[in-house]
Amino acid sequence: VSARRNFEWPELLTADGRGIAFGGDYNPDQWSEDIWDDDIRLMKQAGVNTVALAIFSWDRIQPTEDRWDFGWLDRIIDKLGKAGIAVDLASATATAPLWLYEKHPEVLPQDKFGHPVNAGSRQSWSPTSPVFKEYALTLCRKLAERYGTNPYVTAWHMGNEYGWNNRYDYSDNALNAFRLWCERKYGTIENLNKAWGTTFWGQEMNGFHEVLIPRFMGADSMVNPGQKLDFERFGNDMLLDFYKAERDAIAEICPDKPFTTNFMVSTDQCCMDYADWAEEVDFVSNDHYFHEGESHIDELFCSDALMDSLALGKPWYVMEHSTSAVQWKPLNARKRKGETVRDSIAHVAMGADAINFFQWRASAFGAESFHSALVPHAGEDTKLFRQVCELGAALKTLGDAGVQGTELEQSDTAILFSAESEWATRSETLPSMKLNHWHDVRDWYRAFLNAGTRADIVPLKYDWSAYKTVVLPTVIMLSAEDTQRLADFAAAGGRVVIGYATGLIDENFHTWLGGYPGAGDGLLREILGIRGEEFNILGAEAEGEPSEIRLSSGAVTRLWQNDVNVDGERAQVLATYEGEEADEWELGGTAAITRNPYGSGETYFVGCDLNVADLTEFVRENIVEDSANVANPTDSDVLHTVRKSADATFDFYLPRGKKEIALQGIEGEPIYLFQAEAEEQTGSYTVHRNGVLVVKRA
Repeated sequence: VSARRNFEWPELLTADGRGIAFGGDYNPDQWSEDIWDDDIRLMKQAGVNTVALAIFSWDRIQPTEDRWDFGWLDRIIDKLGKAGIAVDLASATATAPLWLYEKHPEVLPQDKFGHPVNAGSRQSWSPTSPVFKEYALTLCRKLAERYGTNPYVTAWHMGNEYGWNNRYDYSDNALNAFRLWCERKYGTIENLNKAWGTTFWGQEMNGFHEVLIPRFMGADSMVNPGQKLDFERFGNDMLLDFYKAERDAIAEICPDKPFTTNFMVSTDQCCMDYADWAEEVDFVSNDHYFHEGESHIDELFCSDALMDSLALGKPWYVMEHSTSAVQWKPLNARKRKGETVRDSIAHVAMGADAINFFQWRASAFGAESFHSALVPHAGEDTKLFRQVCELGAALKTLGDAGVQGTELEQSDTAILFSAESEWATRSETLPSMKLNHWHDVRDWYRAFLNAGTRADIVPLKYDWSAYKTVVLPTVIMLSAEDTQRLADFAAAGGRVVIGYATGLIDENFHTWLGGYPGAGDGLLREILGIRGEEFNILGAEAEGEPSEIRLSSGAVTRLWQNDVNVDGERAQVLATYEGEEADEWELGGTAAITRNPYGSGETYFVGCDLNVADLTEFVRENIVEDSANVANPTDSDVLHTVRKSADATFDFYLPRGKKEIALQGIEGEPIYLFQAEAEEQTGSYTVHRNGVLVVKRA
């Protein structure tokens, strides 16, 4: 990891500034001021100690270009602070006032068809517009001058979910900025032509003034993949640069309060390369919304595992999640009894020291009026608000016990995540358009949980050399440098697991040659002891053809099979393709899963897609047998994490499924039981569905 900002955590308005932060987005400007005192009363009743303020309030702060109104913001900050509620103050640039768009329509982004992305939603602005940046930074400086020394403002919340609505901008502003970005990266047009492979389809450029962005090209959707990948990188960088410009404008005036911005990490969204963004915040924050269905809690843990790595093991901040249902999904499932509390404590179990929601009071109007909130439409006399109060008390209990500031214990396995591989798998030029790197990471993560252990999710570009095992699920893009890191890791005694569509292209989207997977000019094949000749792609679209192939291990593959030869002298074949369907595709008896000794370590090649159950068997048979991180050797239905400091250790236990779990032999003092009870036998507990047990050891 390159140089990053020092970790700095925002203080609360408690006697010692400590405690687990609890609250959420507060939008008092949606309501008349006569409701504010009631808001404060209910916040104190619930145990709220922090709010994020003014996220979408630019038009209220600057009603016209030449008029500023801070009076309402002064009054609410004062009310909150005197009630002991800290303010995480936003830069308010997530939405711009309509007068700005009316005067400067050139600040609007454009879609790939050349249409303006009109105002009226969030982030309807081009991050590369110099006009917009000038107005936004003026606002930042005004806020810093007015509130930089305010003792009730303890942190700065820059923007909001950068890239939600302007991740891809095809405006002339973006085109000009992309040309400069390419010139900085490549130096000469010859280097860029080589990187993009522009001799294909006559795309060679004579200068950077001919560089294009991948706008709509008619019915042919096959954009140059190297160009598209660089446009993804550029989009990430242009928004990161905008964030840094906002941050630095405030920091010049108010340098002594920590800065953050809310990432969007769940396994259904992770649009930025947050490994880069994490270096530019003082504390890492995330917005996480649960995935409905049986994977609910597993998905939460998986997303949080990446957040903990982005934070380099330091505590991190849940800036938003939901008390119950949202309103922006095809299916807006509510949370079951206990899940509001359980999900929040699960985030704490995975290293979070702040639990916040969108939003404080459910809106009476607007696009998100049916999004759940801390105070629902039905008011305080509701099951939901009583759960909110119960959660506030629980977080105070954990904070008083000393959880805040402890760090999550690392696993001995790292599943490697690459934002660039995730972008690359979306290309429409691959053997299959059904690849999804991030979902494959989630499947592997669940397989480890099923096997009774827990893995970490670590960005590929970070340092993972201290782990015992690394897994690369569909890391389709591998540079020569990263391939060498894998070889060195295995040679030094590590275990490397390579997934079925890993190491096929380099950082410029050039296919590695000589056989698959070719990363590192064949180094990846060398450490695996195999050489692939062709891919076999299955799917229901081929009517009357086999839609799955069985393995000798009993596993089943349904999407992608590598046709490989085993050429390593000591390589072992652990499973082959078998049956009539395999024979039909000339795969019968061909190696599907292999193991190869390399240096002091070993490598595995899982040469086909497998479901979670089959991945679980692989993990059990080849990795867990000597893992030091088995959560509960007798019960894989338990999620178990450990948070530690020099003074104490905290064990968190949560059921994964719908059944209650019985725990025996648990050491330490129980400090929090939710939908759980201690049995008469010492160290024995029953934890019911959606329950939590937290135990403290000296």
